[in-house]
Amino acid sequence: MAEFIKIYPDKPSEAAIAKVVKVLQNGGLVIYPTDTVYGLGCDITNSRALEKIAKIKGVKLEKANFSFICHDLSNLSDYVRQIDTSTFKILKRALPGPYTFILPGNNNLPKEFKKKTTVGIRIPDNNIVLEIVRQLGNPIVSTSIRDEDDVIEYTTDPELIFEKWQNIVDMVIDGGYGDNVGSTIIDLSDYEPVIVREGKGDIGIL
Repeated sequence: MAEFIKIYPDKPSEAAIAKVVKVLQNGGLVIYPTDTVYGLGCDITNSRALEKIAKIKGVKLEKANFSFICHDLSNLSDYVRQIDTSTFKILKRALPGPYTFILPGNNNLPKEFKKKTTVGIRIPDNNIVLEIVRQLGNPIVSTSIRDEDDVIEYTTDPELIFEKWQNIVDMVIDGGYGDNVGSTIIDLSDYEPVIVREGKGDIGIL
């Protein structure tokens, strides 16, 4: 059964964050808050954990469109090809924030994603998940736990999320009520930005 842990977003406890990081390092799956809906994630470098998430989502891992949660823009060059100045300016304006940016991937993508030409990058405006990624030392892979046919409360109330997921994941973080609107997805992998999905993030940043 999963551990249910309370972390305050204003000042996340170092000890609590370290506990989450340990779970991730051991290949565990964690549900955590973002600046949009709650997310399901694991350490990007752990193949078995990645397989587990793909299985939960009912997709083949190599075809899964998971995004990577990074601590800041300095992580980008690890997984993203050289981007031009105008693209970088958009990222700088928007992040941290409720956006997922699709960017051209480079050769350093984890082996499970080697066939992909693009990667979705998230830097949420949420101290809890940013601290987790910072302490972990590399991104976590992320996917939303919001199901289209699900009761909306599951997305927002951590206790209801725990009730539903306690036998599927290893840890659920209670970081307060979540939102029930996903991130705005913008494809910046080509010459012109393309809005894939309009969500919480204002498209006026383009």
